[in-house]
Amino acid sequence: MAYSSAEWPARSLLGAVSPEARQELLELGVPTRYEAGEVLLSEGARDRHVLLLLSGFAKVTARVENGEESLLAVRVGGDSVGEMAAMDGAPRSATVTACGPLSARVVQPGLLHALLVRRPEVHLTLTGIIADRLRWANRRRLDFRGYPAKVRLARLLVELGTSYGHPVEDGVVLGCRLTQPELAALTGAAETTVHKGLRELRRDGLLRTGYGSTVIRDLARLRELADLPPDG
Repeated sequence: MAYSSAEWPARSLLGAVSPEARQELLELGVPTRYEAGEVLLSEGARDRHVLLLLSGFAKVTARVENGEESLLAVRVGGDSVGEMAAMDGAPRSATVTACGPLSARVVQPGLLHALLVRRPEVHLTLTGIIADRLRWANRRRLDFRGYPAKVRLARLLVELGTSYGHPVEDGVVLGCRLTQPELAALTGAAETTVHKGLRELRRDGLLRTGYGSTVIRDLARLRELADLPPDG
């Protein structure tokens, strides 16, 4: 089946590589489907395969010291998950769970390593994506210390919109659906605080939320509230 980069976010692995490299990636491994709530990868597991997400939305979680589950990130079609274990052989550092119907290709580490040697472009792109994810995690930690909850929420929405969103008539629709508890986990805020922040953003005309969708109606103003530069 032929795919184009327009089907995936530009910052994802499948959206960033050349058409030739993308086709090689899409020919690796075995096609698999997952249903909502199904675990793709388990924290602590010793398996080393990589999943190349083709469609759908998954959340990345890990257990903290008190045993509670913490949401670390979201992944959408075009992203890869599990590449760290494939590269260093260490146990899985997080659990990845489908948040709805999801399709992927299961790629064994040997196939991935061979492609990275054959296609340095893919190796460089994947390395850049891993670096971006580390920066994302660092920004979350700095945001927790440096900004109030509403600003942290605005910063998260801007990042999700620019990374995974696509334009619609009245703004930018987020390419992933997050519940208020999940937004609270990603911003380090209480769920009631996130609820209040979303209500204020809707009141100010910056956000529109509905069943299963969130639209940023004024990205420029939201960037200003988030204390982010206008040009991203």
